[in-house]
Amino acid sequence: MKLYSMPSSGNSFKVRLLLALLGRDAHIVSVEDDSPALADAKQTGRLPFGKAPVLELDDGRLLPESNAILHFLGRGTEFVPADPFDHAEMLAWMFWEQNAHEGVIAVRAGIQHYPRRRHLATPERLSELLDRGHEILQVMEDRLSDHDWLAGGAISLADICLYAYTHTAGERGGFDMSRFPGINRWIARISALPGYKGLLE
Repeated sequence: MKLYSMPSSGNSFKVRLLLALLGRDAHIVSVEDDSPALADAKQTGRLPFGKAPVLELDDGRLLPESNAILHFLGRGTEFVPADPFDHAEMLAWMFWEQNAHEGVIAVRAGIQHYPRRRHLATPERLSELLDRGHEILQVMEDRLSDHDWLAGGAISLADICLYAYTHTAGERGGFDMSRFPGINRWIARISALPGYKGLLE
């Protein structure tokens, strides 16, 4: 397999992290933001939706969207619950990550981290994203304050999915993570898993 991966992106990282935890190999093709490699991958049709990550299977089929890739790679593993409700709860968190969490937590980090986006980092926008981000992180805290994992009683793809942008929310996004002890314990649990690899590893 090949994984077209943007090294600094949480969406790409979540796939690399799952591969590492599963002990599975993939040839990583780095397509960093604004790089010639990214332009080439787009031009040659390797990124069907115009962005990374994309998993290219051995038969040439291309699978875009990070959470779809997680679901594909996670089937039949401990990261996908067998119980139908737990499975659906996992998916609910994964849908929420894309339609609520990523658009605030990742965006606040992105407009400060990527040079071509810094013009968007106005004081008003940063303040709005900070307030909204703390509200979003509180949703996770409400769950993780008295549960080890987001869905069911064991780690699942939901945890891998939401870990990607949450674990750097303080450092890269400027969120006050001291407000979320449940999240911090959860981050520590994931980073201690056998096979774990960090964002830049």
